[in-house]
Amino acid sequence: MSLEIRIAASTDAEAACTVLRRSIKECCELDHQNDPAILDAWLGNKTPQMVANWFSSPTNFSLVAISEGAVVGVALLTGAGKLALCYLLPEARGHGVGKALLKRVEEQACSWGVKALQLHSTATGKEFFAQRGYIDAGLVRSPYGVETVFFWKQLDDDATCPNAPKRKKFCNCNTA
Repeated sequence: MSLEIRIAASTDAEAACTVLRRSIKECCELDHQNDPAILDAWLGNKTPQMVANWFSSPTNFSLVAISEGAVVGVALLTGAGKLALCYLLPEARGHGVGKALLKRVEEQACSWGVKALQLHSTATGKEFFAQRGYIDAGLVRSPYGVETVFFWKQLDDDATCPNAPKRKKFCNCNTA
């Protein structure tokens, strides 16, 4: 699978919206349990126009993953250091697309000086984030009625942000 990760453009909104909607419907059954009320609420703002608005917001950093000319994944980082979106087409799962999107989001967060990234994961995505060093901080109910896992990850270490500015010591003490 050839893969390109690039900044999302407003022209990607329709394809990205399809990724979001299919991912939620087909991959997140554990979360929505095919409950029409939950699906309607969750999918309610997943329209091409809304996605285009998210992509064009100057406070967001939006990415798409392209394989063989098609959008197969989408991620969105807010200026506040929240991973608001990280979704893949069902057939793109297990091919490194999610890892590539998350790596690029973390790089951007580091470049902004974000010290910790946070997100609300579905039960479906829980293992994915846990395997990438995210810490489970408990359950939070989403506005659309699904229990999500609040995750966070410290970013200002050498492994995640090799070029991040080092923290200043608060004292000149010797800690030998």
